[in-house]
Amino acid sequence: MKQFTVAEVASVIDHAVLKPEFTAEDVQAHARMCIARGVKSMCVRPCDVALAAQSLAGSSVLVSAVVGFPHGHHRPEVKALEAELAIRDGAHELDMVMNIGRFLAGDEDAVRADIASVVAVARPKGVLVKVIQESGYLSLDQVAQACRISEEAGADFVKTSTGFGPGCATPEIIDVMLQTVGGRLGVKPSGGIRDWATAVGYLAQGATRLGVGSTEAVLDGGRADDNY
Repeated sequence: MKQFTVAEVASVIDHAVLKPEFTAEDVQAHARMCIARGVKSMCVRPCDVALAAQSLAGSSVLVSAVVGFPHGHHRPEVKALEAELAIRDGAHELDMVMNIGRFLAGDEDAVRADIASVVAVARPKGVLVKVIQESGYLSLDQVAQACRISEEAGADFVKTSTGFGPGCATPEIIDVMLQTVGGRLGVKPSGGIRDWATAVGYLAQGATRLGVGSTEAVLDGGRADDNY
């Protein structure tokens, strides 16, 4: 397996700052850590995008914002507005939750249109869209189909989990994602990446981003107890 440096791993981490109890001071502290460790982006709640953009200004760390988080059941119009406001506040990337219930009910047209509503806002502004499947609810065949729908809707990435639902990323899920859309869409495991070995394992497998909440523990070779 390829040997990854700490800097290489940091450069593909989307550091998650999404817990409901986080304060403005927490967001600012995480921003300082992200700058110091050289992560790719800091992924924040919609209410924190402007503060994150201000806190990360002048650094190479991008601002990512969640949309329709964490359950994906917002109406498409609401997700589109949330995306527009996040971009206005300074988001460079959007991590949206697909409509899981509609997908499980077989209403693929609704899921496709839901994703496309966010893509339509983001693409003209050069903002990337990552679609969170919440893969713990899905079979591997459903993971593949969700990837195909995401691609058809114009998304840039597929992503496993919010970190607030059942299960987490697994090598089996990532393998299906890579087989289905790898090379065309980015693949982002998230949820359950709590140590160095897990992180580099996904990168060796072919993942292109990592969703991590315990970034310092992972980069320092420790193990975090947190689920995200």
